[in-house]
Amino acid sequence: MFFTKRRARAALVAGAASAALLLTSCSGGGDTEEAAADGPSFIYITSDPIGQNEFLKSGKIGIESVAEEFEGTAKTFESKDDATRRSNLEAAIAEAPEVVVMLGFQFGDVAKELAEQNPQQNFVLIDTFVDGAPDNLYQATFREQEPSYLLGMEAGLLTEANKVGSVISVDNELLQKYSDGFAEGAKSVNADVDTVAPQVIGGDNPFADPARGKEQALAFASSGVDQVFAVGAASNGGIMEAAAEKGFSAYGVDANQCPIAPGSVVDGTVKSVNRVVETVVGEIMDGKSSKDATSSFGLKEEGMTIVSLTEDAADSQCTIMENEDVLEQVTQARDDIVSGKIKVTDPLA
Repeated sequence: MFFTKRRARAALVAGAASAALLLTSCSGGGDTEEAAADGPSFIYITSDPIGQNEFLKSGKIGIESVAEEFEGTAKTFESKDDATRRSNLEAAIAEAPEVVVMLGFQFGDVAKELAEQNPQQNFVLIDTFVDGAPDNLYQATFREQEPSYLLGMEAGLLTEANKVGSVISVDNELLQKYSDGFAEGAKSVNADVDTVAPQVIGGDNPFADPARGKEQALAFASSGVDQVFAVGAASNGGIMEAAAEKGFSAYGVDANQCPIAPGSVVDGTVKSVNRVVETVVGEIMDGKSSKDATSSFGLKEEGMTIVSLTEDAADSQCTIMENEDVLEQVTQARDDIVSGKIKVTDPLA
């Protein structure tokens, strides 16, 4: 954990009952009602239903860890669209918790709007950045291009077809950090590799549509790509299934997805949203301003890494563990990125 045990401040008085779409709660110390009266409360709002989305699961773990650390309570509101994101945020504000945490680029505009309207409330916006944010809106983004670069190195060294590429949920700047980093890493170790333009899942539910993810991955593989970076959130199950069926190699995101299709998944990024929540909320509780709080998380801050470099890598079922020479190069590159010797291009800079 990024911060040590500190004395919790008294919670703000809870306001109106929540109008959240879906709601779960936990107590970090003792009886729920007693904790609510004596300790701070924290609310976490997701951009979509959690389901099998490891990215969103990690945020829930983080908010519950914060509640335990400060002997308070945590609630999770799950959204499904713009309307429920707004209504959940309004309901959270009505409860006047110590901090409201929002996860997902979809919150950008509404987060700024409601933070400006409620200057007494502390907000944390994770995974996107909005210009001109008020002082009570803390923002934390990831340097997704860094671990993606490491996976790209693996792809560039392992490809037999010299064609690698990404399947992404939507074509936006955030996901381009994954696909661009992957392509840059592949090119860094294999000048002959052809980095194919990303295949977009799209559709009505691009972040949680395994069937469509599989369909797009199969189409992508038919073009000759043999190393596919799956950046589809909960759609990745379909991409991994396609990899197992057609014999191409896949790379996952957000958590260890190698067990989804053993023998077909090389490695994957790990996005430690829980650590970001713990870090930034902890800094708020310590009285840090939004200008002084940590706002960017990559390999150096341990906000991101890859599965093969985690403590549990040996049991990950990732095929990269069978390629020690490749892993040695990737480990050295990780160290060079952390030290600043290698600077991975940020497409948003």
